[in-house]
Amino acid sequence: MARLFTALEIPAAAGFHLSLLKGGLPGARWIDPANYHVTLRFIGDIDHRTADEVAAALDRVYKPPFELSLRGLHCFASGRVPHSLAVKVEPTEQLIELQAEHERVIQRLGLPAEGRRYIPHVTLARFKGTTSTDVARWLSEHGDFIGPHFPVDRFVLYSSRASVGGGPYLVEEAYPLAA
Repeated sequence: MARLFTALEIPAAAGFHLSLLKGGLPGARWIDPANYHVTLRFIGDIDHRTADEVAAALDRVYKPPFELSLRGLHCFASGRVPHSLAVKVEPTEQLIELQAEHERVIQRLGLPAEGRRYIPHVTLARFKGTTSTDVARWLSEHGDFIGPHFPVDRFVLYSSRASVGGGPYLVEEAYPLAA
């Protein structure tokens, strides 16, 4: 069984910039910068035959390279309980088209549609016992965050072990974007 997802990698320099946001938030479990990414499509736990089909099908995705910009912060919550902190990714037309193509590829293989609306982001931390008040305070101190922008010239197929999230992730395949 493989747990897979497609994503855009965050370059080391941009990851370092994001890592400077770490700290000052009780109950936050900060993600290691080596595991920062922008998820395109979470695929989930699938058998190895289906994983091979996914890898082959993604090889037929042709989209041009583009720029990615990071700007602003966001807290995801379940109801009123915050569960993660993220940097927002500007949803350019190229990014949205690439994500939609991944969704089509996965569905054509007979896997279920993603049930959530796509919100491009880079997860910085996951929470355990962090209060809404703590998050609101931290966001008020850091909320005007303007991150780096960088070129995107490939996407990857990651595998992960079943866990509470945050890595480690392994690049199973890398797919260059067509020039």
